[in-house]
Amino acid sequence: MDFDLNDTQRMIQQAARDYATRTLVPRASARDRASTFPASELGDLAKLGLLGVNIPEALGGAEAGALAYSLAMEEISRADASVSVAMAVTNMVAEVVTTFGTDAQKRQHVPRLVGGEYVAGAFALSEPQAGSDPGAMATVARKDGAGFVLSGQKQWITSGDRAGLLVVWAKTDTAAGTRGISAFLVEGGTKGLSAGKPEDKMGLRGSTTVPLLLEDVRVGPEALLGREGEGFKIAMMALDGGRIGIGSQACGIAGAALDCAVRYSRDRKQFDHPIGDFQAIQFMLADMATELEASRLLVRRAALRKERRQPFSTEAAMAKLYASERANRICDRAVQIHGGYGYTREFPVERFLRDVRVTTIYEGTSQVQRIVISRAVAGP
Repeated sequence: MDFDLNDTQRMIQQAARDYATRTLVPRASARDRASTFPASELGDLAKLGLLGVNIPEALGGAEAGALAYSLAMEEISRADASVSVAMAVTNMVAEVVTTFGTDAQKRQHVPRLVGGEYVAGAFALSEPQAGSDPGAMATVARKDGAGFVLSGQKQWITSGDRAGLLVVWAKTDTAAGTRGISAFLVEGGTKGLSAGKPEDKMGLRGSTTVPLLLEDVRVGPEALLGREGEGFKIAMMALDGGRIGIGSQACGIAGAALDCAVRYSRDRKQFDHPIGDFQAIQFMLADMATELEASRLLVRRAALRKERRQPFSTEAAMAKLYASERANRICDRAVQIHGGYGYTREFPVERFLRDVRVTTIYEGTSQVQRIVISRAVAGP
């Protein structure tokens, strides 16, 4: 598989890197401490074309492909993962509407998502009692004339209090299990839709994660995404692509942690030598670099398969599983190399360790990824 980048991919990677270095890195620590949502930064990303990297030009996107998106996600994540998670979900929502929406839905919503008119997009699938098991969903959509009335609760919704457009999943047939789940496009500010207090999270503190309450939210028939009962299929296909994004995010955070560890190993002296002269540190750095490179290769393979319209569910699960777990270990070792200083906010590695932890949880836990992979390897 050829991983040489073309001119468009290199241009997008460089644009993301330049913006991340110039704008995001200097603000990242303050954003983390103050839990400041990156509204202006998302506007900047829209102007750079980074909220629609894999969206057709006709809908306002860059049409650069899944690999270019992965590269951009990694660069933004190296600087500030709070920004990259909001970027990831907005891209994800734009792709869902592009793939499953009617022409009218695409024209109405996608340019607003990728162009920044909507501050962000949100993916409202999880519920208080329905995380890894969407079939346990309690939110319902009952027919009311030609339209629907949505009622229920959602949990862990990234940018749910800021989103201009939310994809909301609800059961249109409560007796049909996952086959009774449908997806709806709900604009932010719709009557009956409200967000609760943002979660006080361990990491990604500049990204808001909120519960949502839907109290008789009325939508017209044009809000239905796809057909009735297709919601579970839409969600699973979207999550496959989302896992490439989270794998890319994990690589970005891990890359930043490795860079910090290398610099510190050169600057910090003990026993009259930089600590990087000692084999114990050298071997840790060697393992970190190898694991990061392997993670990147897995993520890029999954992205290329998606771009080429080849099956990629298993590859995306492998990439997300390996990249997220290795990234957690890389960040942990970066803190270890920093010693006591790594446990303070004076150095960014402690933030990297907090931010990276969730990558093994959202978009499907590591355990769910292993289920996906094992079914592909050994069958159900």
